[in-house]
Amino acid sequence: MAPIRLDLTARLCDQLGLFDVPGLSVVSAQPADDALLQTVHEEAYVRAVRAASADPRTARADYGLGTEDDPAFPGMHDAAARIVGGSVDLARAVLAGEVPHGVNFCGGMHHAKPGCASGFCVYNDAAVAMRAMLDAGAERIAYVDLDVHHGDGTEAAFWDDPRVLTISVHESGTTLFPGTGYADELGGPHALGGAVNLALPAGLGDAGWLRALHAVVPQLVTSFAPDVLVTQHGCDTHDLDPLGHLTVSVDAQRRASESMHELAHAATGGRWLALGGGGYEVVDVVPRTWAHLVAIASHRPLDPSTPVPEEWLAHAAELTGHPAPPLMTDGRTADYTGWESGYDPESALDRAVLATRRAAFPLHGLDPDFD
Repeated sequence: MAPIRLDLTARLCDQLGLFDVPGLSVVSAQPADDALLQTVHEEAYVRAVRAASADPRTARADYGLGTEDDPAFPGMHDAAARIVGGSVDLARAVLAGEVPHGVNFCGGMHHAKPGCASGFCVYNDAAVAMRAMLDAGAERIAYVDLDVHHGDGTEAAFWDDPRVLTISVHESGTTLFPGTGYADELGGPHALGGAVNLALPAGLGDAGWLRALHAVVPQLVTSFAPDVLVTQHGCDTHDLDPLGHLTVSVDAQRRASESMHELAHAATGGRWLALGGGGYEVVDVVPRTWAHLVAIASHRPLDPSTPVPEEWLAHAAELTGHPAPPLMTDGRTADYTGWESGYDPESALDRAVLATRRAAFPLHGLDPDFD
């Protein structure tokens, strides 16, 4: 989660000319105030973060602070609250129709829960941004999480809220943190079907990951008919990522971003908030994946064969000692076979997809075998 991954992403976007695209604005963000944070997070937890931020020695492990995953550091509160402020500003602008799309690749902190930090996440900007949209009049919001890890914190924030549909497509908890997110985890009694989880087998590559995503997400989002689509684009699904066990390419991640963009236009009239998330191969993967996301959201998608600017390559190598890929592609086609081709009972992937479809589809009036 080192800030270098955000710096390299912003530099790459800038040097690719994405920040100069007509109609695209780069805006600053102020830290969210405590009242805004407390629309999702408990007051005592926010106080604990503030205290640990002022003096890391006071960090309390019972709030998930000062741990290996969430070490305390000076300025932690302001840094985490600024991410929230950016996502909320974009969410409000998208909902109000001031902009069609918003991207905060600093955001997507989906593990933070109302009362504790978790999985490198201090405050859950996605949850606070969606709460702000509900408070501003949104009636239904769909959230799609493409991180390799289960989006447990965002799901928990809306577990029993029928106005929000959370869909998480992730590596199974049997092989990866946080160990949750199975097909039978469907939401609270007042929002059954409001949580949808697709737990994928380890080792899955482009074709399987894209097949799974397209077998579940568009059908549910379309049926839910949301006012806004919020997506989380953790790129730790990549085969070079040191934490996950999927083998997805930048090309498949780009295709998934394209699909979410198309889905926003089809299901919400284009109202789309896209966030970052995990991603720990900070030179080869994160900057290219999120630069593609910015390009897609600005309606100026990059050809995958676009060269990575020489100035950026030199800067990244000087900063990290690691040579970065010279093109905006991993050289893969990112082709997949759609679910309509039929179900293979011998496939662990297809069994996982069918488990999710059978658990969730009927709760949305969909036929798990045909829709």
